[in-house]
Amino acid sequence: LAADRRRPAPGRPRALVLAPTRELASQIERAIRPLADAERLTTTVVFGGVGQNPQVTALRKGVDVLIACPGRLEDLIGQGHCDLRDAGIAVLDEADHMADLGFLPGVKRLLAATPRDGQKLLFSATLDGGIKVIADRFLSQPVTHEADSAQSPVATMTHHVLEVAKDDKLPVLRELAAAPGRTVVFTRTKYGAKKLAKQLTANGVPSVDLHGNLSQNARQRNLAAFTEGVASTLVATDIAARGIHVDDIALVVHADPPAEHKAYLHRSGRTARAGAEGTVVTLMLPDQRDEVRSLMRAVRIRPVTQTAAVPGAPVLQEVV
Repeated sequence: LAADRRRPAPGRPRALVLAPTRELASQIERAIRPLADAERLTTTVVFGGVGQNPQVTALRKGVDVLIACPGRLEDLIGQGHCDLRDAGIAVLDEADHMADLGFLPGVKRLLAATPRDGQKLLFSATLDGGIKVIADRFLSQPVTHEADSAQSPVATMTHHVLEVAKDDKLPVLRELAAAPGRTVVFTRTKYGAKKLAKQLTANGVPSVDLHGNLSQNARQRNLAAFTEGVASTLVATDIAARGIHVDDIALVVHADPPAEHKAYLHRSGRTARAGAEGTVVTLMLPDQRDEVRSLMRAVRIRPVTQTAAVPGAPVLQEVV
């Protein structure tokens, strides 16, 4: 883009980056912006949950790099505010997540709207299922670069499974979340994330929640509180497992074991980033033994397992 000094036409971005969540789209835009500024290129980010007028205005001025969530972008294209015929570079981030969440039809429509002979790049932790559909249709003789196998756990990550009684779960979570440094706790449901964040805060561990029921402003506010250290613990659904990067997360806790192994890998990947060490703890109720055993087999991990973990147990002190 920098080598070709063409000015972008109104409403016709020269490059497109698609991302599944608003947080990830915003983070990508923040990462690209200083590079773009140095080359005098323009960027803008487009997603739902906020008014579209500022986004329409930015597109009308002309933008070199557009970072977007598929739903809002399709809306703006349908209204005539955006046209992808000049997007000679198209990037799909978290491609497997796009397929898992049912974005696939929209993603295919958007990629089909970009130049056929343009450059296409897919970034994904795993390359299977819906990703193959996209690769087969839109990539011509693609070159695969593998930075790290999603099936191989990071060497600097320590995995624990703690079996807890239902009544001990909250006190054990409180003890873990009170560990020094930043902690991310994952729950399966939005209600569970909201409730647990309130319970931890009430028990002396400043916590914020992150899930799909929050408004965009609330999500940004809570993520900022966690990033800046105002809250030491982030309680989140799987929305935060994809692409959200916060430095120095020392501990990831699966308060609810994830439903499938890819979610375990993505959740756990919030820690032990860029060579740092990290600890991952999965809490397991007695009736979840078989489920968690199958999960660990699928991710090829042999965790340190502790049965009957109770508040104040030595294993908790060791993890903390």
